[in-house]
Amino acid sequence: MDILIILCFIFTFIPAMHLIILGISQYRSKTPVNFWSGENPPSEETVTDIAAYNKKHGIMWILYGAGIVPAVMISVVMIEITNEAAWICVSMAEVVGGLLLLIRYHQYLTGKYVKRGGVSREM
Repeated sequence: MDILIILCFIFTFIPAMHLIILGISQYRSKTPVNFWSGENPPSEETVTDIAAYNKKHGIMWILYGAGIVPAVMISVVMIEITNEAAWICVSMAEVVGGLLLLIRYHQYLTGKYVKRGGVSREM
């Protein structure tokens, strides 16, 4: 096994595990969770179904974290096999595209479960 494959696995596995752990903690949370680190979570009074809101946010982060490692590993292995650096686009598409989907899905969940004006965007 080449050192590139080992390093890519280590440097993607660690952040991916953080995202999965974040997802698990949000899934189990009893109070409303936040999406951005600078965003205050909505108050309990403004969330119509806290359990569903938190579980869907948690699953979102778990799936995102779980998708990063295979995408990067496939890219690295394919680069080794084909000697084509264009395979890095596969992992970048998952990371960037996945993040854009996370943002959109968070907006959808906020619109569905948070009463209007219930999210504070103060940093």
